[in-house]
Amino acid sequence: MNQSWALALYRRSVIKQEKVRRVVEMLGPTTGKTCLDIGGDNGVVSLLLRQRGGDWHSADLDAATVESIRGLVTTNVHRIDGKTLPFGDASLDVVVIVDFLEHIETDRAFATELARVLKPGGTLIVNVPHLKPGSRLLRLRHAIGLTDEKHGHVRPGYDLATLEATLGRSFLLERSRTYSKTFAETLDMTLNALYERKRSRSANGNGVAVPRSAKGTVVTNTDLAKFKKEFRLLGLVYPFFWVVVRLDGLLFAQEGYKLIARYRRADP
Repeated sequence: MNQSWALALYRRSVIKQEKVRRVVEMLGPTTGKTCLDIGGDNGVVSLLLRQRGGDWHSADLDAATVESIRGLVTTNVHRIDGKTLPFGDASLDVVVIVDFLEHIETDRAFATELARVLKPGGTLIVNVPHLKPGSRLLRLRHAIGLTDEKHGHVRPGYDLATLEATLGRSFLLERSRTYSKTFAETLDMTLNALYERKRSRSANGNGVAVPRSAKGTVVTNTDLAKFKKEFRLLGLVYPFFWVVVRLDGLLFAQEGYKLIARYRRADP
């Protein structure tokens, strides 16, 4: 089990570090609990959550993504369809969903399934894109080709009201917050655009179409080997990226482009 590539990439991604930090802030202790993470990207989120203790399972939609996760954590990795989960009733203490609900048409039916597998009093953490109607930055994203469709989104995201409507009365909100404001999102947009352009050129040069995950862009070990120079450069400019993301702290009144919320499973 070679985890070094994923951890090396994670240490170069201030955006991903911020996401994991927000999840961990909401999560609390997991030792002795049965937990599930859904949407763990290339597997590094699953890996880091398992290091916190507990009996963890991981799940995702796409076969290649599931294989990448399995390559990092080895056991208890499931491919799901966005409708059902392979767990018994009230069998889980914690479910963490990272950038997943916006990828499935069946989000409300899936919420019912989450309520089924979580124990009463169990914890649900949900991280989703935050709806920001009229955002110029989002319009720019779409103009340069980083559309919801390209990211595998079937909807642009949620605000707290639409997220609560989706989850229904089975879940009680404990706390929520937004994060990733203009500076972080501009950085993320720029890096995604550069990566997609490089990936497309590489594929076109070989005469091979770029396969896309059901969840859009997921960077795997194969990509890391293919773009060694670019990922080495990321390490060199990481301190600058770190400063850019911290500038979000100056935007006191602005809501972020990501929404994260913690819910408790209500008693049936």
